Amino acid sequence: MGCSFSGLNALYDAVNGGGDVWINENRFRIVRQLGEGGFAFVFLVKEIVADASSAASGGGLAKKVKDPAHLSADGTYAMKKVLIQNKEQLELVREEIRVSSLFNHPNLLPLLDHAIISVKDGQGGAWKHEAFLLFPVHLDGTLLDNFTLMKAKKETFSTTDVLHIFRQLCDGLKHMHSLEPPYAHNDVKPGNVLLTRRKGQPPLAILMDFGSARPSRKQIRSRQEALQLQEWTSEHCSAPFRAPELWDCPSHADIDERTDIWSLGCTLYAIMYGVSPFEYALGESGGSLQLAIVNAQIKWPNTGPKASYPEALHQFVTWMLQPQAAVRPRIDDIIIHVDKLIAKFTK
Repeated sequence: MGCSFSGLNALYDAVNGGGDVWINENRFRIVRQLGEGGFAFVFLVKEIVADASSAASGGGLAKKVKDPAHLSADGTYAMKKVLIQNKEQLELVREEIRVSSLFNHPNLLPLLDHAIISVKDGQGGAWKHEAFLLFPVHLDGTLLDNFTLMKAKKETFSTTDVLHIFRQLCDGLKHMHSLEPPYAHNDVKPGNVLLTRRKGQPPLAILMDFGSARPSRKQIRSRQEALQLQEWTSEHCSAPFRAPELWDCPSHADIDERTDIWSLGCTLYAIMYGVSPFEYALGESGGSLQLAIVNAQIKWPNTGPKASYPEALHQFVTWMLQPQAAVRPRIDDIIIHVDKLIAKFTK
């Protein structure tokens, strides 16, 4: 999927005071802001269709989206706007668009449309770029959002919901790890998992944000290459969920998609307890997050809902959080094991 650079592709409608946005040939009205971070803003938008026949067929977007299941029944979507400050950021956005187009799986958030436009920074100012990325909307928020709400109510996920949420994340990662070449997400964490609550069913879980996704297999053959990898991961992989080999990479190492398995193990712990298994180190005097991770020093809660989760889930987390990547399980091993746990605990 290529990037468009025409100034006509995604423009604010001056008549509506910035309330409408064009993404290529389709028009969307901004309903409200959903979130922001860094140079990115996420809005809830509603498609404005030209006529009744277009509305009946799902709007102009229906002509562009390959899978009708991704179309919204009420025309609402999530739109990510990125303010691009320099050439490096532009290349990162273009890479995110390219990588997102590689994936087609119900547990991976699809990119429905996009545009990158040139904008002038004030009168006589320099030209910059803005990107508009359109996705299906999930108004129940992320796992991280749900943790905050559930903590306030002193609620936790049931064992059944924990396992089914986790199983869906495994399905999405398996799709990425099965490509040729295999891709690693590189930033699996609760903040990148969207949830949709469903009556009488476990929540739907969808992995999002492929800005850090890259081919997973790298041969490190020098200290310089090791340091370059560490520098890249420090910028693109969230620290509490980052695998040990990305904190302290040897000068001779073969890195693969099992970096995601470590993050997946941390995320399973977080689905149960709301945080990474290593974040405790940030609150300890003299504590080191890096040391806790590279030594796999997991700290289980002493109080609260710990007793409500089977010991088998704790053992499952520990199995994924092996500091030596060579003995860490792969995604197919994880899926076999989680299916056994589902069969055992959700009868």
